Amino acid sequence: MASPDQLARLRFFPPTPFYRAKGVAPAAVQTAADFRRLSFTTKAELVADQAAHPPYGTNFQGENIATCCRVHQTSGTSTGKPLKWLDSITSWGWVSRCWETGFTDDIGLAGDDRVFLPFSFGPFLGFWAAFEALSRLGAWVIPGGGMPTAARLRYLLENAATMVCCTPTYALHMAEVAAAEGLDLAGSPVRAVVVAGEPGGSIPATRSLIETAWGARVFDHYGLTEVGPIAFEREDTPGRLRVLTDEFIVECLEPGSDRQVPAGEVGELVVTNLGRDWSPLIRYRTGDLVKLTETAAGTYLEGGVLGRADDMIHVRGNNVYPAAVEAILRRFPDVAEFRIVIDTARPLADLRLDVEPTPTADPARLCEMVADAIQNELLFRAAVTAVPPGTLPRFEMKAKRVVKIK
Repeated sequence: MASPDQLARLRFFPPTPFYRAKGVAPAAVQTAADFRRLSFTTKAELVADQAAHPPYGTNFQGENIATCCRVHQTSGTSTGKPLKWLDSITSWGWVSRCWETGFTDDIGLAGDDRVFLPFSFGPFLGFWAAFEALSRLGAWVIPGGGMPTAARLRYLLENAATMVCCTPTYALHMAEVAAAEGLDLAGSPVRAVVVAGEPGGSIPATRSLIETAWGARVFDHYGLTEVGPIAFEREDTPGRLRVLTDEFIVECLEPGSDRQVPAGEVGELVVTNLGRDWSPLIRYRTGDLVKLTETAAGTYLEGGVLGRADDMIHVRGNNVYPAAVEAILRRFPDVAEFRIVIDTARPLADLRLDVEPTPTADPARLCEMVADAIQNELLFRAAVTAVPPGTLPRFEMKAKRVVKIK
């Protein structure tokens, strides 16, 4: 729960027009009980606010938008409508400083590291903030936008990169392309792959595939465009992400309610940021499911993000999260890519898996083994279909592998 120091920082925030309309007055919060009485903020509210006050809504300080220095945008994958998010010089500096802390205190950035960022430099916030944090730290930064994957890989190797920042999906795709091009990633100087944007970095099977292909340690990171960089995996605590508690108040609540779940149980992460004063979020319901634990060394997300409350699939009496399906599929090296198809045309939804085998795999045998694993571990029978190599899309940023049909 919120500490006195955290509440003192929260009281510093003058309310934005958005929060004044909600009746939220940060300056009036004196105790943890006061904090718990504050209303939650939801993504649906923010989307509605931007629709009512286009294009940016009302959750930023001051009447003069000219004080904005950055605009970024969410992917829109969970709501269908992307959120635009504004920052001033000071609030953007805070976002960058959170990444600086992650790089230096958690990931162990060294003075001789060369960091490769193979992303498109579009409106997605995550790696922009990483890029600027690295620049502020004086690190050797290698931007890899505007290139096909094979060219990026050669550029990475030519510049002897030691660290790569990307999504888990793109890390696997780069490994796939490297194998096809005869490029030796495992023998390269890359020692660390920092992943974000998807749960895959903390899914053991996905993580193992990346580490084996790259011959490097995976570091997972969790953050949101509208909230900021929240947690980083440390060198000495693999599989756990340390929350930046100097910068965030975090709660773990029962989805759909305000009941706090016991430590170590799965709940929805609720976040209040403390340094993004120009466009703050207070008690923001992220929709992300986590296990929150507190130790003398810090507050951790055990196993990273476990799924999303709104991603749960009801399949013939079973509640299934896409991350649980991925955790099984990634254990099969012959699965090059996959897609989860949900058919909701009947009262009981059916789940089908489209599996793209590697060129040397036996498609029929692979489908049989995947179907058996799904039934044995998730307790329902899924139709598993092999599709021709190269059929399924590859993703540079967040993967969209769940398709719903009616």
